Amino acid sequence: MIDIQTCDWPGNDPLMIRYHDEEWGVPVHDDMKLFEFLVLDAFQAGLSWRTVLNKRENFRKAFDEYDVNKIASYGEQEIQRLLSDADIIRNKAKVNATIENAKRFLEVQKEFGSFDTYIWQFTNGKTVYNRHKSLKELPASTSLSDAMSTDLRKRGFKFVGTTICYAFMQAAGMVNDHLVHCFRYSELKGK
Repeated sequence: MIDIQTCDWPGNDPLMIRYHDEEWGVPVHDDMKLFEFLVLDAFQAGLSWRTVLNKRENFRKAFDEYDVNKIASYGEQEIQRLLSDADIIRNKAKVNATIENAKRFLEVQKEFGSFDTYIWQFTNGKTVYNRHKSLKELPASTSLSDAMSTDLRKRGFKFVGTTICYAFMQAAGMVNDHLVHCFRYSELKGK
């Protein structure tokens, strides 16, 4: 029997394992998916990824399948609906930030043709392959996430601090932070 090595952080949680094995670190170039990660990473601030991942499908339904045009036009009625939805994280600042970010997202799409074109410029359109051997080596932020955060904030985005931006970069495959011994590190590098 072959012993497959993996990152430690998913533990034995089936949902976390599936996310690690199938999504985390896979390069994303679809604007809707990029917006989803922007939303989820903002809602994760101060919480565990496990908490957000367990509510992911609820977020998708609550936020109209991440239809940026719809979200950008949300008013007080939609805000109250979201704040009373026990199936998502009910945080007024984060709900308001999501609506504001949808508006800014549309502006970026208009300026750059796609959010994908804009966001991937921070890594020159390529995944950065780190070579970490333990979870202790993973940074909370880097100079790249600093630059991304600064530019997003300048454009009016909310909940886009450097730590949130780095988590976004990991999720969207802009950086490969699978540990070097993890089977996903070499799988993703080979693509």
